[in-house]
Amino acid sequence: MREEPEQRIERTAINVWRTHGLITAIILLILVGAVFAVSYWFEWPYWISAIGLGVTLVIAIIHLGLIPPIRWRRWRYQLYDQEIYIQHGIIIVKRTLVPMIRVQHVDTKQGPILKKFNLSTLQVSTAATTHSIPALTVKEAERLRDQISILARVDQDDI
Repeated sequence: MREEPEQRIERTAINVWRTHGLITAIILLILVGAVFAVSYWFEWPYWISAIGLGVTLVIAIIHLGLIPPIRWRRWRYQLYDQEIYIQHGIIIVKRTLVPMIRVQHVDTKQGPILKKFNLSTLQVSTAATTHSIPALTVKEAERLRDQISILARVDQDDI
């Protein structure tokens, strides 16, 4: 079995994931507010809204405080001449080897939250699926994209 990959994604990924968690928490709070309004209108017991608020607060604490740093510590990748090694997961750690010979194309992706933090996601597509390496600097994602493209092309020429 291979050693753990050495390369890490950017530490600011923690802030990206916390931003996603905050957006989720706000949406859940809006839904809890709607349940509260409906329970007031139809004179339902208020404990229904209280349970919704409690569950929302627990979810927010987990997604804003606990998960992002653990997720960042687990995310690693390594680029070799013949394959890409990706490791991620919080409870179940998934290790994936993507052979260069299977790579069909490589993309970089940047949404509004990643753009705010000057980060990008690298996506490696094979015939079966797409593998992603999130939260790389834009420069690093472009460098890896170009390097993987060259390595995949060389492997295709070897066939």
